Amino acid sequence: MSLFVKKPLAGLIAESQESGEHTLRRTLGAWGLIALGIGAIIGAGLFSITGMAAANHAGPAITISFVVAALGCLFAGLCYAEFASMIPVAGSAYTYSYATMGEFIAWIIGWDLVLEYAVGAATVGISWSRYLVKFLEGFDIHLPHDLTVGPWDGGIINLPAVFIIVLMSLLLIKGTKESAFVNAIIVGLKVSVVLVFIFLGWKYINYTNYDPYLIPPTEPGHEGFFNHGWGGIIRAAAIVFFAYIGFDAVSTAAQEAKNPKRDMPIGILASLAICTILYILFAHVMTGVTNYTNFGGKDGIAPVAIAIDHMGTPDAAGVVQPDYPWLNRAILVAILAGYASVILVMLMGQSRVFFSMSRDGLLPRIFSSVHPRFQTPAKSNMMFMLFVSLFAAFVPARVVGEMTSIGTLFAFILVCIGVWVMRRKMPEAPRAFKTPLVPLVPILGISVCFFMMAFLPLDTWIRLIAWMLIGLDVYLLYGLKNSKLAGTGKRTGLKFMNISGTIMAIALAVIAFAHSASITADQNVARKEIAVAAAAGADPATNPALAEAIKKGEGAGLSTLAIENIVKAPATREEAESNPAFNKSLTIDGLFWFSIIMAALHLLIFGSRLVRKDE
Repeated sequence: MSLFVKKPLAGLIAESQESGEHTLRRTLGAWGLIALGIGAIIGAGLFSITGMAAANHAGPAITISFVVAALGCLFAGLCYAEFASMIPVAGSAYTYSYATMGEFIAWIIGWDLVLEYAVGAATVGISWSRYLVKFLEGFDIHLPHDLTVGPWDGGIINLPAVFIIVLMSLLLIKGTKESAFVNAIIVGLKVSVVLVFIFLGWKYINYTNYDPYLIPPTEPGHEGFFNHGWGGIIRAAAIVFFAYIGFDAVSTAAQEAKNPKRDMPIGILASLAICTILYILFAHVMTGVTNYTNFGGKDGIAPVAIAIDHMGTPDAAGVVQPDYPWLNRAILVAILAGYASVILVMLMGQSRVFFSMSRDGLLPRIFSSVHPRFQTPAKSNMMFMLFVSLFAAFVPARVVGEMTSIGTLFAFILVCIGVWVMRRKMPEAPRAFKTPLVPLVPILGISVCFFMMAFLPLDTWIRLIAWMLIGLDVYLLYGLKNSKLAGTGKRTGLKFMNISGTIMAIALAVIAFAHSASITADQNVARKEIAVAAAAGADPATNPALAEAIKKGEGAGLSTLAIENIVKAPATREEAESNPAFNKSLTIDGLFWFSIIMAALHLLIFGSRLVRKDE
């Protein structure tokens, strides 16, 4: 049996119609699915990135950026909607790939979805912890720093992140109906806060803040192509694109929908449409109540706070007195609630993907074990509760965030390819919803998503490839032998898998080398700039050039001790350029050695006796 054996569509449909105590309970209607989608989409991204993207790239035209980003998501969303109406089975992109491109590709996408759902939940858990600390500080309650951030960020363990992940996991174990009810309450809360911001802020809009609507190229600090005009709008669209991620999680709940063929497309597309409208209105008000330049240099929810502070009337001195100071705290509550619902939906999606993979024999049975009373994959939820909690407790936020982004975009690409393949291979298959303009829409979806992936950092690509190599090894050691579609004959296609794994291992080593070379170049530039700037004064508080150079050095990975030593030895530009200490050839870091070890380990496994012959 070939590695590319496809799961029959008739079998998938029959599987979706099974019932009994060992199947998932159908409790979700169209509105429940829409709430699930909104719960996954609206997190803190809307509040935290809108002001930053407007200040740095798009200006008031950030509203157009949200439209562009929504179109990119729409291409993938239309493809998801067609598959969800055809194949109403838990598993999302994994199940769709199994039916269109075969087992091996399905395994790859199923393994990749761990990055979107499980690692994504860890990412959001870390951010939830950060905003909880900020919220409690408003009541003069200060949690110990060491217990609110992981060791890589200067602490010991991130306990608030562990707490919210455990809480959401226990809710999922209790039942989908109960989880959906709590999610609906949370969605109602955070949507209400967004609507209140829009409604209260609308009357304070000053239309002179929209002139000019696009940042002109003559604006100081916006000289680059991607910092003004339409170039800035596109760059901002790439930034706010990630505020939309999550709508696809609706497709993982197909086997818990009452009428999946009708309601799944509604849940996916309606949640995306509702969030797009809310995002555009929110951005319109935010850039209308105050000039976009006031958001510059601010992070977190600081830009929103600035906008709220401008919702008021000027006093005798001309200073605006905010009419709704309580709204800042309400925004924090909405963020905490929003993040909780995102974690809930991500953890649900992850357990349902592994549920499908386990039923197909590619993973151990424990992942498809259904609790006889709750009719949920309770054991799987418990295992992911442990895995995701550990990730959130100890791994840096930036690392898990970028892993989530690249994993999600890769899943979108494979779903778009799958719809295209299905239209060519099975044009007569019944579809309750059809993606329009095939192959144009899938091609546009693939192009937009790959464009986003291409601009992610090299270390993110390293982690993606390393994770995929681990997945290939797991498939080789377990899934290959236990697949229910494997039959009793010899598996064919192993040579292709061997070649693919070898290419990925080589690519991992090459990218790791390129990443190290890039880091070295950035650090060399930073060292020179710090040394030259230090010649004008060793105190960053009184030397802005030195402060900026130090910031660049920290961003390039220079340690605090290294920066201090450079500041103590100021130099002229000529001296810095000729100093060997500022012109190092290659920085070998831990990520480089990790990549080399992973590549070598994978080649060792593939070269072992486990793979003897292809035929």
